[in-house]
Amino acid sequence: MRLIRRERGEGQLGCIVGLIILALAIFVAWKMIPVKVKAAELRQVVEDEAKSAGTHNDDRIRAAILAKAKDDKLPVSDDDIKVVREHSEIDIDVNYIVPIEFPGYTYKWHLEHHAHNPIF
Repeated sequence: MRLIRRERGEGQLGCIVGLIILALAIFVAWKMIPVKVKAAELRQVVEDEAKSAGTHNDDRIRAAILAKAKDDKLPVSDDDIKVVREHSEIDIDVNYIVPIEFPGYTYKWHLEHHAHNPIF
């Protein structure tokens, strides 16, 4: 004897759970993608300053990094920037934490940018 199964539209719980997960993923992306884009812009400034280290002194490098961080509203202070010149090479490190507010929780995103270049 053959069993006949008929679907009556029941079992929509999986669809609702899927929609909730999708909504949460969109919300997290909405909060984090702008920070990621701003961090990428700051990383580019760090790399550019390392490339032009032969014409810029340490104070000018710090000022450029801080100006970009201020423009992008990233919480970077002068203490977060380390500039080291040794043996005709420069290392620039920028370490900072960006707090991202979620309902009931604040995620502290630790970001780190490093650039190493020879000085010409």
